[in-house]
Amino acid sequence: MTDLEQRRRFYAEELDAVCAFRSPSLVEAFAAVPRERYLPPGPWDVLSVADYTPVAVPPPRKTPDANPARVYHNIGIAIDAERRLFNGHPGTLASWIDALELKAGGRVLHIGAGLGYYTAIMGAVVGPGGHVTAIEVDDALAASARANLAGMPWIDVRLGDGREGIDGRVDAILVNAGVTHARDEWLDALAVGGRMMLPITLAMPSSGTISKGFMMLVTRTGETEYAVRTVTIVAIYSAVGLRDEALNAALADSMKKSPMFPQVTRLRRDPHDPSPSCWLHGSTTCLSM
Repeated sequence: MTDLEQRRRFYAEELDAVCAFRSPSLVEAFAAVPRERYLPPGPWDVLSVADYTPVAVPPPRKTPDANPARVYHNIGIAIDAERRLFNGHPGTLASWIDALELKAGGRVLHIGAGLGYYTAIMGAVVGPGGHVTAIEVDDALAASARANLAGMPWIDVRLGDGREGIDGRVDAILVNAGVTHARDEWLDALAVGGRMMLPITLAMPSSGTISKGFMMLVTRTGETEYAVRTVTIVAIYSAVGLRDEALNAALADSMKKSPMFPQVTRLRRDPHDPSPSCWLHGSTTCLSM
């Protein structure tokens, strides 16, 4: 085992210790997938969790050199620092992926693939018997992700905003960009028993490309039934082309009423009038308490 492989193994085991993975295969995935392959050339602009403040995100720090060992820490690494676009903190993304309860042979949809690192992690968990559809709206990023993931033929990278290019039902969906609501296309694609990690976020002009809100776990419990659990607060790059301005305004009001974890328990798709139980009521979906 090379020094870099040893470093990657320690990094994977440290993530397991911090995140308490349910799945041992996730540890193996982080130990196997070379993160540096899915990043721009170093030295890298990085941010740790300690760099964040309640009101602002400071400029990133530069690594001392381009040694690949530098990327095997729980740090966000810039894909495009000017756009505030990062390959996110592994401990955060790992926890989201772990909550999806991926299995070997599973089918996964990844919205917002970036350069493909976390797509590769999920692809390593489901293995060659599974399938991952990765969708990325940025043409250059999608092209790079496709090249980066060429060695995993069970992963299909597509250019788009996540409203098209979804074939059949999937067991898990990771939405890796801030949205105002779950798209009908995603809810329809989710198999019964399947899970979706969904960042419901508020975008404000003062925050630039970053929106803030809550990561929610949506589980399809029946053909027309969806359970919801608020997992954590989140600050994330805003999705391009998928946000609804009216819902963004409504979300601002909802967050004022529930500034901490909203007690959302289900997602409704049936037509109904707004009521006190509606935390975020939209034309196609309602996050209900």
